[in-house]
Amino acid sequence: MAEFKPYVADDAVVPEFTLKAVLLGAAFGILFGAVTVYLALRAGLTVSASIPIAVLAIAVFKKIGRSTILENNIVQTIGSAGESIAAGVVFTTPAFLFIASGGAKEYFNLVQIVTLAAAGGIIGVLMMVPMRRALIVKEHGQLPYPEGTACAEVLIAGERGGEMAKTVFSGFWVAIIYTALNKLLALWKEVPKLLNTGPDGVYKNAMLTSEITPEYLGVGYIIGPRLSGIMVSGSVLSWLALIPLLSMFVPDEKIKADLMKLGFAQGWIDSHTQAEWFYRAYIRYIGAGAVAMAGLMTLLHTLPTIYSSVRDSLKEMRGKAGGARQLRTERDIPIVWVAAGSLLMALLIPFIQKMPVGFPWFFLVSVLIVVFGFFFVAVSSRIVGLIGSSSNPISGMTIATLLGTCLIFVVAGWADDPSKQAAALAVGAIVCIAAANAGATSQDLKTGFLVGATPFHQQIGLLIGVLVSVAVIGFTIIAMHNSPMGPIGSERLPAPQGTLMATIIQGVLSRDLPWGYIFVGAALSATVQLCGVSGLAWAVGAYLPISTTFPIFVGGAMRWLADKVRGKEDESDLSSGMLYSTGLVAGGCIAGLLIVVAWKFAPGMTAFGEGLQAKMGEGPGTLLALGAFTTLCVMLVRRALQKLDL
Repeated sequence: MAEFKPYVADDAVVPEFTLKAVLLGAAFGILFGAVTVYLALRAGLTVSASIPIAVLAIAVFKKIGRSTILENNIVQTIGSAGESIAAGVVFTTPAFLFIASGGAKEYFNLVQIVTLAAAGGIIGVLMMVPMRRALIVKEHGQLPYPEGTACAEVLIAGERGGEMAKTVFSGFWVAIIYTALNKLLALWKEVPKLLNTGPDGVYKNAMLTSEITPEYLGVGYIIGPRLSGIMVSGSVLSWLALIPLLSMFVPDEKIKADLMKLGFAQGWIDSHTQAEWFYRAYIRYIGAGAVAMAGLMTLLHTLPTIYSSVRDSLKEMRGKAGGARQLRTERDIPIVWVAAGSLLMALLIPFIQKMPVGFPWFFLVSVLIVVFGFFFVAVSSRIVGLIGSSSNPISGMTIATLLGTCLIFVVAGWADDPSKQAAALAVGAIVCIAAANAGATSQDLKTGFLVGATPFHQQIGLLIGVLVSVAVIGFTIIAMHNSPMGPIGSERLPAPQGTLMATIIQGVLSRDLPWGYIFVGAALSATVQLCGVSGLAWAVGAYLPISTTFPIFVGGAMRWLADKVRGKEDESDLSSGMLYSTGLVAGGCIAGLLIVVAWKFAPGMTAFGEGLQAKMGEGPGTLLALGAFTTLCVMLVRRALQKLDL
C-alpha cells in the first residue's frame, strides 16, 4: 500500500495552535456541552458535534478574518470534547439521584460532577495517546472512522464552508423561533395526546403521545428511518401492548401500593393517568432489563475487537520509535506524561470525591479506574473506527464496569453497606466518560491525520476542551434538575441511562429489585437481537416514553421521504438535509436552555398561551399542534431537497 500523504505536508509551516483557534474552540466546547446535556437528559441520546463545529468555525473565521485548515481543525477538536464529556456525564451521574440509600444524593453536586467529568475526560484523552499510531496510522485502510473522515472533508472543502454554514444557521433560527412560540408562549400543546383509551373498556390504558419539538425531528432525520423505526417500535410495544396487557391483570390497589413503595406520593398518583402509573411501576424496569441485555450482547459481540485492541495497544506501548528526527505529524504527548497523568487522576479522584470506602480501599478504587479505563478506552477507540461514535455501545461498557466493580465490592464484604453504591457509581461514571471521550478523540485524531495536523497540538487541545467544558456541564445538569422541567427522572427529563445504572448497582449490592420485570425485558431484548435488529436502539425505545420516540420516528420518515424524492438512499453527512437537521437540534436545545432560565425569573410567562389552550380544548389544541409540526416537517423536506455546491 502506498504511503499516505496528508492534505498539509508534514514539513509545512502552517499556523495551527493559535490563540484565536483555542478561544473559539473553547467557546464551542462550552456551547455544545450544554446542548448535549439538554438533549441527553430528554431523549437519552446525543449527536456528534464535530461536523457542525467545523462548519461554524470556517464561517466565523471568514467573518472575522482568515484562518488555516489546521486552525479550523483545532477549533473542532477542542469544541467536540464538550459534547463527548457531556454525554458520559448525563448517562451516569443522574444515578446518584436514584440511589435512595446511603446518602448518595449528596454526591449530585457541582464539585462532584465536575471532578468526575474532568478525571474521566483527561483519562480518555491520555489513554488514547499510545493507541494513536496503532489505530489511526497503521490501520488507516481498515478503520474508516466515519465522522472523522467526514469532518476532514468539511475542512478540506473550507472555501465553500460559508454556504454550508448558512444551511446550519437556517435550521438553527427556525428551531429558535418555533421553540419560543411553543414553550415560551405556549401557543399550542407541547405534548398532544393522539390516542388515550383510558382505564375502561377492552383495550385499557393504551396511549400514543408526541412531543412537538424541532430537536427530536432533527435527531430522527440524522439517525435515519431504520434506526428511528427500531426505536419507536420499542415504545410501541411498551405503550400499546405491554401497558394494556398489564392493565388486564394488575388491580388499581396493587399498582398504587407498588408506586408508594417506589416513593411516589399520593398527589402524583392522582394527577397522572393510569398508563403513566404502569410505565413508572413496571415498564421502566422492563426497559432497564432490555437496555442491560442489549448492552452486554453488543459487548460480547465485540470481544474479538476488544482482544485485538488491547493486544495491539500493549505492543505499541512496548515499541520504541526509531529515527533521528520525529516528523511534525508523528509527535504525540510523551508516554511518560500519559502514564503520570493517568495515575495521578486515578489516585486523586477517590480522595477528592470523598468516596466512603476508607483507607487503604481508596487504592482498590484507583486500580479499578485504571484497569477498566484502559480496557474500555481501547475498546471504544476501535469500535468507533468501524461503526462511528453514534453507535458506540458506551452503555454496555459502563454496565460491564459496574457489574465487575460491584462483584468485587461483594467479595470485599460491602454488599450490605449501602454507602458503597456511590463509590461503585463513581468508578462507572469515570470509565463511561473516559470511553465516550476516547471515541470522540479517535475521530478527531483521524481528522487530523487526514488533513496533516500535529497530534501533540490536538491532544493538548482536547485536554483544554475537557477542562473548559466540565463546569458548564455541571451547572447545566444541576440547573435542569432544579428547573420547572425537572426533576431529573420525571417524564420530561427521563434520563434513561442514569436510571439503568442505579438499577444495576442496587440489584447487585442490595438485592432488592423486581427482577421478574428486568428478566422479561432482557428476554425481549435478546429476541429482538436474534432477529437481526439493533437490540440497543430497540431497548432504549422500550424504556423511553413514546412521546419522545414518536417525533424522532417522524424525523426518520422525513429522511425516507426526501430519499425517495431524490432517488437515492445514501445521504452524505455534508448534505443540506443533514446540516439543516443539525441546526434544528442545536437551535431547539439552546432555546430550551434559554427558556429554562427565563422560567426561573418569570414563571408566569406561559399563562397567556395556557389559557388559550384551555379555551380551545383538547381537540382543537391537538390539531393546532399537529399543524405547526407538519409545517416544520415540510420545511425540513424542502431544505433536504436543495443541493449544495460541494
